[in-house]
Amino acid sequence: MARKLTKNILILFSVFLALFSVTTLAISQIDRKTKDDLYSQIELYSYTLTTIQADYVEELPPKDLIYGSLKGMLSTLDPHSQFLEPEEYTDLKTETQGKFGGLGIEISIRDGLLTIISPIDDTPAWRAGVKAGDRIVKIEDELTRDITLNQAVKKLRGEPGTEVNITVLRESEFKILEFTIVREVIKIEDVKHTQILEDDIGYIRLTEFRSESHKAFRDALDELKEQGANSLILDVRNNPGGLLNVAIKITEEFLNEGEVIVSTKGRREAQNSVVYSTNTNHLIDWPMVVLINEGSASGSEILAGALKDNKRGIVLGTKSFGKGSVQSVIPLPDGSGLRLTTSKYFTPSGESIHGTGITPDIIVEFEPYKEEEGEETDKKKKIDEVFEDVKKRDAKDKEEYEMSKKEREAREKILRDNQILSAMSVIKGIRVFKEFEL
Repeated sequence: MARKLTKNILILFSVFLALFSVTTLAISQIDRKTKDDLYSQIELYSYTLTTIQADYVEELPPKDLIYGSLKGMLSTLDPHSQFLEPEEYTDLKTETQGKFGGLGIEISIRDGLLTIISPIDDTPAWRAGVKAGDRIVKIEDELTRDITLNQAVKKLRGEPGTEVNITVLRESEFKILEFTIVREVIKIEDVKHTQILEDDIGYIRLTEFRSESHKAFRDALDELKEQGANSLILDVRNNPGGLLNVAIKITEEFLNEGEVIVSTKGRREAQNSVVYSTNTNHLIDWPMVVLINEGSASGSEILAGALKDNKRGIVLGTKSFGKGSVQSVIPLPDGSGLRLTTSKYFTPSGESIHGTGITPDIIVEFEPYKEEEGEETDKKKKIDEVFEDVKKRDAKDKEEYEMSKKEREAREKILRDNQILSAMSVIKGIRVFKEFEL
């Protein structure tokens, strides 16, 4: 028994030393007093670890103890710092591919509660009526108190076609709502609804920042330019962010070379940086309005903050989510990894984004469109007439018509959106003001 205990203790120390060897560089930059305190606490940790291994009622694998302690350690830092087991680390590396099985929501932990940053357009959650800011209090029959992001993602994702039941608290109405949502393979269309609304005002909806988003966005701008657009409404409502470098590239389309886009600040000098625009061509100098709401987070907040602080565009809507921290992903020797918050984002004026969000220049609350009396009946009659006509066409014509019908419906919805209508009024006001300047 004594030999077995000694062997297990040696194994524990070997695993422990291997994992903590990756922190050597960081420890070397800590002052002596802090080092001494750190080493004394490590001694306490190792004593506790060996005591559990020796005296706990059941014998546990050393890796389970180490993994459990690392998960606990990271969970005490902030909601975005996590210890990732090898499988979770592999999953993380595939998150930005734009296709996965699930509900179509971005989630975070806020105030200790599992919170929806935003539902992604045209996904099961979006169609079910889930909203940004909803607090998920139960998944199936399990309460989400003290749940980690990794655990929540595992519970919400699943095979396409399967159902998941969630219970949410909608604080704005103080209502408990229940949703049954069928999982789908989530296909994300980053740039949507590119069109000229009226009076040469262009409109682009940007849903996320992924690897191909900048090219798609650049193509959309070129398309609007060819159609004669001379101003722009950029809609990043419910855009939860994505790849930082892509958000920066898209922001550069509107800023002169040398203008500040965003800065980061951390504990160490190496974590501090200032990102400047490097744009020397393709500069779009149209009057523009950026639409944001409580579902706009991370990359979309960087974009909105940069355009606002550089006086490049008017930001309109409601205050954004406030997700402005930088996570570094650090691989560990056994295939696991750390997702560690290392710094925070600041706008060009030095305002912190994290926990604060971007306050619009013009605050306009979203108001759902209400059908006027008799309008719904007239619309139904027109639709019935259209479908009667479609029946007379061949299958190919019908398919083309259906596509055209979806585009018309999307345009109708856009032109009924009170925040978009407000943005159009702002752009028209800017034009009038510029005429007075001349």
